[in-house]
Amino acid sequence: MLIKSLVKTKENLTTLQEDTTLAEALEILEESDFRCVPVLDNTGQIFRGNIYKMHIYRHKSRGGDMSLPVTNLLKNSTKFISVNAAFFNIFFSIKDLPYIAVLDEQSRFYGILTHTKLLSMLAEGWNIHAGSYVLTVTTRDERGSLVSMAKAITKYTPIANCISLDLQEPNVVRRILFTLPAGVSEALLQKIVHNLERKGFEVPEIENLHAKL
Repeated sequence: MLIKSLVKTKENLTTLQEDTTLAEALEILEESDFRCVPVLDNTGQIFRGNIYKMHIYRHKSRGGDMSLPVTNLLKNSTKFISVNAAFFNIFFSIKDLPYIAVLDEQSRFYGILTHTKLLSMLAEGWNIHAGSYVLTVTTRDERGSLVSMAKAITKYTPIANCISLDLQEPNVVRRILFTLPAGVSEALLQKIVHNLERKGFEVPEIENLHAKL
């Protein structure tokens, strides 16, 4: 997966060098209003970790030495991905972070990928703005069921997007979410739902994407 188009590059970021003091870092964080920023080595090439405003405040409130370098309070030093990382690696690496550091092919700091940018990409992939309805269709995970669902829908309209949920547990009902393209009328929607139910599938939920815009 090419993520370069989603990355905020180093040139457009506030970063700190590893010899920046905690007092200096806190001043920069307060002025920028960022909760944390990346810390690089003194060459500006190697990612050392993130420094969080809350950790500096905690250190200061306990009477800690504010002249110490930021390396004393670094977090997430091993939380980074390659610019060529696969989507699933990215998704699970960033899960609990406001952003994740991105390294280039030579393991140099390239920039960051934010949680917000990743969610925006997922929203685009779901075709929320170009779709009409999202159908939640359930199945017992029998072989060929996804093909049968798709055929029941594409008899009337192309499929804009498809996402499968509930993959962690074996032998459970699967939920397949189908996004229908723009232009699908309510009358056509009812025909699609009827065809799915006629083939033995349940459609427990229908989301009208137009109502969300």
